[in-house]
Amino acid sequence: MFSLFKQRFWLPPRAHGEAIEDRTVSFLELFYDLVYVVVIARAAHELALHLTWRGVGEFATVFGLIWLAWLNGTTYYDLHGREDGRTRTFVFLQMLTLALLAVFTADAAGDGGRGFAIVYTVFLLILTWLWYSVRRQDSEEYMGLTGQYLSGMVVSVIFMGASAFLPDGARTVAWAVFLVTWVGLWMSIERLARREPGIAFEATDSLVERFGLFTIIVLGEVVVGVVTGLSEVERTVEAVATGMIGLGIGFGIWWTYFDYIGGRRPRSGPSGWMVSHLPITMAIAASGAAMISLVEHAGDERAPAATAWVLAGSVAVALVALIGAMRELRDFERLSSVYRPLVPTLAGAAVAALLVGWLRPAPWLLVLTLVMVLGAPWWVAVDRWLRLDDPGSIQPNAG
Repeated sequence: MFSLFKQRFWLPPRAHGEAIEDRTVSFLELFYDLVYVVVIARAAHELALHLTWRGVGEFATVFGLIWLAWLNGTTYYDLHGREDGRTRTFVFLQMLTLALLAVFTADAAGDGGRGFAIVYTVFLLILTWLWYSVRRQDSEEYMGLTGQYLSGMVVSVIFMGASAFLPDGARTVAWAVFLVTWVGLWMSIERLARREPGIAFEATDSLVERFGLFTIIVLGEVVVGVVTGLSEVERTVEAVATGMIGLGIGFGIWWTYFDYIGGRRPRSGPSGWMVSHLPITMAIAASGAAMISLVEHAGDERAPAATAWVLAGSVAVALVALIGAMRELRDFERLSSVYRPLVPTLAGAAVAALLVGWLRPAPWLLVLTLVMVLGAPWWVAVDRWLRLDDPGSIQPNAG
């Protein structure tokens, strides 16, 4: 009976090289991503309460750790997960840990930092065991790759566990170093894979879809920011107008991302494409946090300086990061007549966004101007699209 149970319910993970190219995102993965809605919302709400340079730095660090957790869990499932009881059990275990992590996320840079570090360490322990279970059945050509990655996971567990005993300020700095180091490790894994014959490091359609879904999750923070802001103030004409126009910031980023990045396969060795999503999603979540303050000050003659800089800076960071993501796409060269004009347009729009933040006009005018800035890349792209002999060639994964 036990043997039959293992054969049908508790299967080993898929080994490296057994990725399912045409797999679609499962309901379990969608449920898993839903937990991150809560974790991110807690981090964004804390930023909304502390719109300072220190608050932005703490938010960026905590959000980066959340994103790394999502990236690690997502890539494991995409490469090695199955539709069996073992996979479901470990995904649910991760979700339980993430729910507890959300409790400490709001004050992760302060009194909740020790609890955040301990829970995050437990989360890493679960993933370390999962990656180790893959290594136990890997073939020889993957041993160098998985050995480096597993070593990084073990060091991460030790580092995050030790950070629980640091004082608050030093702990946040240590986490920032950890985040930067992990991004570097992720990029080095790709370089190692390229040197190994017979190893292909490709992003599957399902992984591309997961990154798009995570982007949608953080775009929801813009809506949450507007609704929260309007719920906490008197609904004057200025407040309602500022909030409704502010939703256009989310619409504008969605439009550019899902027309020209979402649903499109990156080149071989997609780590650069993956990492570019960190500043994209971080900036979107930060813009949602800034919307709360902007709506609350809708009647002011000028937007508060911190609010204006966070909102405009978030838009600028998102625009620059979108350039990085675009340049990693297979379509970047195939559709160069569309993509290449977008690069200077996005860069110019980022500069314009910072200028708007520096000028600090009235809140309603600030968001209206930023929406117009986000619309510029769309107009340029539409102009290039209309000039194509075959407009249908711009569709995702065409050709």
